[in-house]
Amino acid sequence: MEVGEELKSFINIWIIAISSICYCYLIPARISPGVPRLLSLLPVITAFFIIPLPISTVHLAFPAFFFLVWLGNFKLLLFAFNRSPLSSTPPLPLLTFISLALLPINIPKQPIKKITKPLPFSLPKPIRLAIKAMILIVIVHAYQYKDNLHWTVVRVLYISHMHNAFELGFALSAFAVKVFLGFDFQIEPQLNEPCLATSLQDFWGRRWNNVSSSILRDTVYNPVRMMWTPTLGRLRGQMLATFVTFVVSGLMHELMFYYVMRVRPTWEVTWFFVLHGLCTATEMAVKEAVKGRFQLHRMVSGLLTLVFVFVTAGWLFLAQPLRNGMDIKVINESSILLKIFKAN
Repeated sequence: MEVGEELKSFINIWIIAISSICYCYLIPARISPGVPRLLSLLPVITAFFIIPLPISTVHLAFPAFFFLVWLGNFKLLLFAFNRSPLSSTPPLPLLTFISLALLPINIPKQPIKKITKPLPFSLPKPIRLAIKAMILIVIVHAYQYKDNLHWTVVRVLYISHMHNAFELGFALSAFAVKVFLGFDFQIEPQLNEPCLATSLQDFWGRRWNNVSSSILRDTVYNPVRMMWTPTLGRLRGQMLATFVTFVVSGLMHELMFYYVMRVRPTWEVTWFFVLHGLCTATEMAVKEAVKGRFQLHRMVSGLLTLVFVFVTAGWLFLAQPLRNGMDIKVINESSILLKIFKAN
């Protein structure tokens, strides 16, 4: 499909999506929460699964899937049962409702604590984002030499590309809401310096993709924990809820790869999240067992965490995309976008 047709399809997707969310604001919002409201939302949830299918460009297919199929539908499921972020008293303004439903943003449940004393060597966020944009440009340029680089270096480039692209994309979404739409509410930070994580719990629960973590916490983790804690006890209930949450995340990533690559799932990405779910649950049990009597230095635990994430990502998470040439497709699209950026 040509670029013009892809952009046209992408615009049509968002016209349908915005119209669908307006329907949700006007009709289901006035229906009793629970099964009746869920039934009224099912046509929109079904549509969100279908409308991204015509897109084949990775840089367009990913946000269409992530914003609509994943975050959008999960937020609508919460809305069906009168849960935040879309349910509020008093009701949210229409523009806020649409933005929260269709963009990777959340209103924090608790006020964001401001850091009065800056961390050593910390830079203002705009400067950090500018540096990461420059790094992303360097990575795209480096791809032309990837045949001469060791495969470990290439995978590090891919993971760095993914991290920086996510952070810049999320930051632009928050910036658009704050500046162009003029919203004055606080927005939950989407990424919180994942490279500074000191454990898997810290990485997945507080630093990497906080929007998805928050949605999964409300839709999967909390219900499973509350259901099984009376039977299994507090710790085992939390461990089971953590594992189930990772499994659901793995299945959603598997579905995402299908939307982007259109190939049969191989379940490697699901196993990546199953492995991390098991390890995170084990980490919780170990922390409970030692109860602070033994603790690795944060530099050591941070290094071990990042090495584990990078190695398992290269082994499982990236296996199917690399096997099916998704990296080549991303590199070509990134080069085209970079040329367009330079031309303008």
